[in-house]
Amino acid sequence: MPELMKNKINEQSLYELATRINQIDPSFAVRAFVSDGLREPWETLPLKARIRKIALTLGQSLPQDYRRAVSILSQVAAGYPPTVNGLSLLCLPDFVEVFGQKEADWDISMAALEQMTPIATGEFAVRAFILNDEPRMMRQMERWTQHPSEHVRLLASEGCRPLLPWGQVLNCFRQDTLPALKILELLKADPAPYVQKSVANNLNDLSKTHPELVLQTAYRWYGENEITNWIVKHGCRTLLKTGNAQALALFGLADQESVKVADFRLSSASIQLGEDLNFSFQIEAHKAVKVRLEYAIDYVRASGKRSRKIFKISELTIKEKEKRTYARKHSFADTSVRKHVPGRHSITLIVNGAKLKTLDFEVMAAVM
Repeated sequence: MPELMKNKINEQSLYELATRINQIDPSFAVRAFVSDGLREPWETLPLKARIRKIALTLGQSLPQDYRRAVSILSQVAAGYPPTVNGLSLLCLPDFVEVFGQKEADWDISMAALEQMTPIATGEFAVRAFILNDEPRMMRQMERWTQHPSEHVRLLASEGCRPLLPWGQVLNCFRQDTLPALKILELLKADPAPYVQKSVANNLNDLSKTHPELVLQTAYRWYGENEITNWIVKHGCRTLLKTGNAQALALFGLADQESVKVADFRLSSASIQLGEDLNFSFQIEAHKAVKVRLEYAIDYVRASGKRSRKIFKISELTIKEKEKRTYARKHSFADTSVRKHVPGRHSITLIVNGAKLKTLDFEVMAAVM
């Protein structure tokens, strides 16, 4: 089983951080800091709570003058190698979020986040600044879009994602998308793949509440260059999965009539929890056509209700009269984000957004 991410923040990482702080501020008590940080209920704390606990412990251990304290942490951040595991250092921008919100400290807090983010992303910390003073923070993020460091440019995009995983939801951008779209406009041709993916993810977040506005943006951007085309396509992935007709048309995937599906079958009508569902099918094109193939699993939940999850198989262009055969499997082993339950599930083939064929199957409890 993979190591829990929260365990990256541990005694060893805290000791190294404390030692580096002590090299800049010899009055910093290394062992006391590590001991206080690991004090119970440390073991039961989830990742974000661990980050906050260490940030608060830094607040108790560093000089009480914020400017002096954040200067020390900025120097510490600059001393880490770029290969460091940034997860273990998210307490640094979190310290800025917790203690650096005063008006008089704005400039030094912004400089600190800029310094820290290449080794410990500030995308979570900036959200509190957005909520406290959105216009000012968004002006700062506009300036960051022009920064020579891709990490700082990423901070501008990722920091204003409305639905950033682990991050505070920014309902302000779910209500008014324009400030976030302005940032994305400035980054839509960024040369760094790291930033391109963030822009696409931000666009995808916005599409969940403002699909029409995102579609307008997509139609305006698409065709400018290869980078922007990739961003638009990845940013519209939720719209494509939900079969949005305008999104499908933009990418040449609107033809639902020219593809025939045959021999859709399951290797078995029932499987046990933990096993794979094996299925196969054939497609044939009546004419040359671009095809997006997906399948949907309607999972039975513990409540008895169903929830649908869509999975992409392929996207390709096939010739007139061409036939293609596919064989795939889908795992019903539990993961950290999905627990399976026994019951009657179903699988549906989707071609260019059209739900063509559905088969039911039984998931049974594993035999002990």
